[in-house]
Amino acid sequence: MASGGLLVAGASFTVFRGLHWGLQLLPTPESVRDRWMWQNIFVSLIHSLLSGTGALVGLWLFPQMVADPIHDHPPWARVLVAVSVGYFVADGVDMLWNQTLAQAWDLLCHHLAVVSCLSTAVVSGHFVGFSMVSLLLELNSICLHVRKLLLLSHKASSLAFRVSSWATLTTLALFRLLPLGWMSLWLFREYNQVSLPLVILCGIGLVTVGSMSISLGIRILIKDVLQSRPYPFILIHKETQQTKSSEPVSRNSSTLSLNCGEVFSSVSPQRGGAGKR
Repeated sequence: MASGGLLVAGASFTVFRGLHWGLQLLPTPESVRDRWMWQNIFVSLIHSLLSGTGALVGLWLFPQMVADPIHDHPPWARVLVAVSVGYFVADGVDMLWNQTLAQAWDLLCHHLAVVSCLSTAVVSGHFVGFSMVSLLLELNSICLHVRKLLLLSHKASSLAFRVSSWATLTTLALFRLLPLGWMSLWLFREYNQVSLPLVILCGIGLVTVGSMSISLGIRILIKDVLQSRPYPFILIHKETQQTKSSEPVSRNSSTLSLNCGEVFSSVSPQRGGAGKR
């Protein structure tokens, strides 16, 4: 079964790299300036839709994976975890191919931690249920990726962006912080069932993803909620003794004119992948 899982991961890597290359042949929205970033995030959205919904449905249909996250799992759950391993490797390769190490180091650290934990489950056949719980984080990544695509398309003042921001914060609490908290608590309580190297590996992964998730939520809360304005234009009426005039005042552009570097830093992980987890 270990070889079968590795074959699935390899096939997944090939498919997602093919998507990266294939999207280069297709047009992107005219308002998008960074084509690579937009294409990378679009591929990440596809993975999040697949893995996030798959994990949610799988845990709903087979709750034994939560009761016994080490041993009890159906075969298809291991396949889904292997698909995610292939995606994260493909996304890491895509970032290294199109960005400098200084630009991508934080997400590469995130991907390395995730791949290390998920591939352990694929190879050993244990902790697949634990890995399935971790894939619930991709439900939040769906909202993250939609939000980032809107930012890259210069739609930060749209209703769709405001909805995606609130959806991102809500799912971050429900499907990112809660699963991370459950996994941390389970590892703390059941550490005697896990070998010391695996405890260390899982602990590093949880700390890495957890700290990035908290930082991510704070940045989105500040940028999208606390610094936002309800309307793009406000009419201010000035009255004088002779005349009454109305002047349109534009919304503060500092909250909307996010350059690609700011977009990247404000939405990791999975800018293209993390949150890109």
